[in-house]
Amino acid sequence: MMYCFVAAASIHSISYNESRVNIQMSTISKRGGFSSTRRSSLLTAATQLNSNTWSISLPFQGEEGIVGSYLLSGGDDLVVIDPGPESMMEPLLDAIRMTGFDPRNVTHILATHIHLDHAGGAGSLMRHMPKAMVYAHSKGAPHLLDTSKVVASATRIYGERMQELWGKVEPVPAERLHIMEDGDVLHVAGRQLDVHYSPGHAVHHVIFFDPKSGELFAGDTAGVRLQDVDYVRPPTPPPDIDIEAWLQSIDMMEKLQPSVLYIAHFGPTRDISSHLARLRTQLTSWGDFVLEQMREGKNEEDILAALIMHTEPELLNISHDEHEVARYEIAANYPMSVQGYMRYWRKKHPEKL
Repeated sequence: MMYCFVAAASIHSISYNESRVNIQMSTISKRGGFSSTRRSSLLTAATQLNSNTWSISLPFQGEEGIVGSYLLSGGDDLVVIDPGPESMMEPLLDAIRMTGFDPRNVTHILATHIHLDHAGGAGSLMRHMPKAMVYAHSKGAPHLLDTSKVVASATRIYGERMQELWGKVEPVPAERLHIMEDGDVLHVAGRQLDVHYSPGHAVHHVIFFDPKSGELFAGDTAGVRLQDVDYVRPPTPPPDIDIEAWLQSIDMMEKLQPSVLYIAHFGPTRDISSHLARLRTQLTSWGDFVLEQMREGKNEEDILAALIMHTEPELLNISHDEHEVARYEIAANYPMSVQGYMRYWRKKHPEKL
């Protein structure tokens, strides 16, 4: 199960209800019976998108096409964007080898943000990528240097499943960590990547934009849209969800006029305006629905059930596949979405409750 908030959760010392994890695990089991594939590369796939860009699908909970990394090559550089958790390190290394490159020659690891499903394995990769520097935003970088709070928070939430889901969360050595800020320009793999701060999903989120090709590596700022399913879901885990900031980040992405969005969950999409419009709609409508439920005095469990009943039929109508519904749950599950929205309203707009 992907609770991509956990790295950030520890920053604010927030306690979350582990029963929500158990509820969601049970739901997935009933729908698809997904099995763990820790350290299995059977589902690992590397897809060449153009002459120097690859999409890498990392196996997670027995599924491909949910957790993604990107690989860039050019000149003497080999760049990995969002390497994923340590539990998927071996599949990542295998995928890089599939492209014909040696992981030992990776020069840059770029993190759109530090959530475990995006950068949890960065520290462990240092042993396998001796040339690599890790790049992270200044608000997330301290928690790559000292992972103790991240580990403690995640362990409280996942318990005995912590190792299976995420593996080790090792620190990145200070001398191998580069701190990014909004407006930075990276010259890597024979291209320019502009760094744009993109809060909303996480306070430490950035996107990487190539102004020449129009490619935009969006992380989670562009939402969740699994391949071959024309449906966009907002990943809204606690503790950093900020609807206003996220809407501004969406506007910023649109103003860049990208030719393609490279989404972490999952893959490229080229219908930019339509995709971002739907993300705006879902982000705000889900938030308004949760607010309405809170104002009616509903508790978290009731709001969770109501949101599922309110929104899941749309996904099922589009996908015509219960399995795809379950896959979206892995990528951005309802329990954490509800907790994220509830915290947002209580923290940012208590006057509306």
